[in-house]
Amino acid sequence: MTRAPPGREVRVLLVDDSATSRGHLSAVLADAPGIRIVGQAADAEAGLAQVMGLQPDLILLDLQMPRMDGFTFLRVLKTRRPTAVVVVSSQARRSDVFRALELGALDFVAKPVTADAASLEAFRDELLRKCATVRSLRLDNLAARRPVPVGTALYLSPCVVAIGASTGGPQSLHQLLAALPGDSPLALVIAQHMPERFTGTFAERLSRASAFRTKEAADGDPVVAGSALLAPGGHHLEIGGDEEGVLRAHVLRSGGGAVRYTPSIDRLFVSVAKTCGTGACGVVLTGMGNDGREGILAIKRAGGLTLAESEDTAVVYGMPQAAEATGAVDEILPLGAIAGRLVRFAREGGASWRSCTP
Repeated sequence: MTRAPPGREVRVLLVDDSATSRGHLSAVLADAPGIRIVGQAADAEAGLAQVMGLQPDLILLDLQMPRMDGFTFLRVLKTRRPTAVVVVSSQARRSDVFRALELGALDFVAKPVTADAASLEAFRDELLRKCATVRSLRLDNLAARRPVPVGTALYLSPCVVAIGASTGGPQSLHQLLAALPGDSPLALVIAQHMPERFTGTFAERLSRASAFRTKEAADGDPVVAGSALLAPGGHHLEIGGDEEGVLRAHVLRSGGGAVRYTPSIDRLFVSVAKTCGTGACGVVLTGMGNDGREGILAIKRAGGLTLAESEDTAVVYGMPQAAEATGAVDEILPLGAIAGRLVRFAREGGASWRSCTP
């Protein structure tokens, strides 16, 4: 496992065929405390050679390069020396980003669309945050994940499962949804920390990879069995009942203030707790920080089921650990066991869901 010990600087390798991009990244990271650029490569082949010689903690990778592209680089890297990779991509190549995540990249940072000061500052902050994540990373968990199939079954009524994830979450969600049977009454609502303009593409990929009809949530979407609604980047997702008692999504623009994360896992979980009571389930997956902590408490107080991913499989154990520390988590499970537990929740919880008051 490659991991930067606490207190030691994060050693970064830049792999990008654009000298301009490498120069910009170098300028962003030059004065960042605890981060040091140890090498730069103008193509993927040179990057692989430097990985073996320099043994960096983190690689900032461009995907579109001559001769060997970033996707091939990721495949080879995984067999030679698994290392944390953050893709630095343009907004126009969203599908490429998710392909890279499926090949083992840890995360991505979207290049700013405009060159105004606010956009550049936001890019810098996001890049530094992703670099800092490496200190808490469990790369062996990132490399070892595989979907675990679950037997299918028929049920009579839906149950609502709220899922929260951050760093490492795209891979985790891909595997979790792929392992869930599409004919169960589970209705999924998901908050994954991700910027605007990427969540729609991510939802499409999740839908193709699983039996769940997955889409980026729009205001008023019904929350129905066999479907998954993903909070749009830059917005919060909540659920509530309409005048006819139908569960629907409420998509709210982020207004800043006291809410640190967007989409907010806490806000989603709290709304599910209020709406579904004992028919609610909250699942906190891998991620840095403590988003989901208050939401887990709300679901527990409402009588719902609360789950957190175990340190054995979490790429970053920050969010699950924060949830666990509340004492409100019913079960701490490895990623491969969560799908089976949700199937059992659906089997046991249908009657409770019918009695909840939207």
